[in-house]
Amino acid sequence: MPASLARRRAIIVGAGQSGLAVAAALSAEGLQPQQDFVVIDAAAPGQRSWSSRWHSMVLLSDARHSALPARRHPGDQRLHPRVDEMVGYLKVVEAAIGVETAWGVHVTGVERRGDGSTLHLSTSVGEVQTRNIVCATGAAAYPRLPKWSTALSVPGVAIHSSSYQYPRQIPTRDVLVIGGGNSGLQIARELAGSHAVTLAARTRRAHRPLVSYPSAAGRHRPLFGGELRPEPVFGDSYERLQQAGVRMAPAVTHARGGAVTFADGTTASPGSVIFATGYLPGDDWFPDEARIRGPRRTTTPLPGLFVAGFPQYSRRGVDTIAGVSADAAAIAHHIINRP
Repeated sequence: MPASLARRRAIIVGAGQSGLAVAAALSAEGLQPQQDFVVIDAAAPGQRSWSSRWHSMVLLSDARHSALPARRHPGDQRLHPRVDEMVGYLKVVEAAIGVETAWGVHVTGVERRGDGSTLHLSTSVGEVQTRNIVCATGAAAYPRLPKWSTALSVPGVAIHSSSYQYPRQIPTRDVLVIGGGNSGLQIARELAGSHAVTLAARTRRAHRPLVSYPSAAGRHRPLFGGELRPEPVFGDSYERLQQAGVRMAPAVTHARGGAVTFADGTTASPGSVIFATGYLPGDDWFPDEARIRGPRRTTTPLPGLFVAGFPQYSRRGVDTIAGVSADAAAIAHHIINRP
């Protein structure tokens, strides 16, 4: 086990926006990075998840509402940052806080033995003991694919949106995008200029313009409320996509060979398929007892194990770069006040 991970008051697992938000909150409470707490991440040096997003992707919120309290975005605050700008921004935040992330460290489990206050964190570099662990591995850590996806065989490519980069990646003239959320709409819009696109959506989501919403008090409301309704779509709309030539279809219910069947009973044989079907959370290394979710905001039934940026453990919107700061402040408060 590297000496840099031993005998620290807290270990933050994940160096993305949530992990850096917690690091900033702990620093604000007087804790020193590397000395009192460390940040670890399974990725190669500097390769945060933003690095793998498609090239033209932009954030749903403008720069003013896409920043951590530790540092604002440079430039025009009304613009919506691109993914490469987010990568650069998080590097700047990391340096401003003074965090030296330990990259390439995979976490495989955590447990408390007996009635003590020490947690045992199993990692690819050995077991680490600490009193506080923060899971900041992301509410969207692993691609979610429908069960029937393994039965699908197309002449082109069948990939999750996490693997999509640019239109030339799709070799066939026609492509089926599955998923009516913001990722599905953004990808369908980009492909519409060069491909025959069909967008399959389970439900038509509410549409909101891609702007900020000032409240009567002069403050800005979060993009997402606390209710459990599907995330609205921003900027683009289904109607505009149809005007751009995108064909709309109901949800895909199953597939066999090269054919997919839609909810209305019709079928199609797409050349390529992109699954914009969401993600699974990065809490797979938790013991079952810690996955009990409910009104425990940022805490788990395992004392000393905290979660940042997961709506399942907190509230809607904390998986956004603006929303995670509330989680981070709460976790820092818990850690500082733990006996």
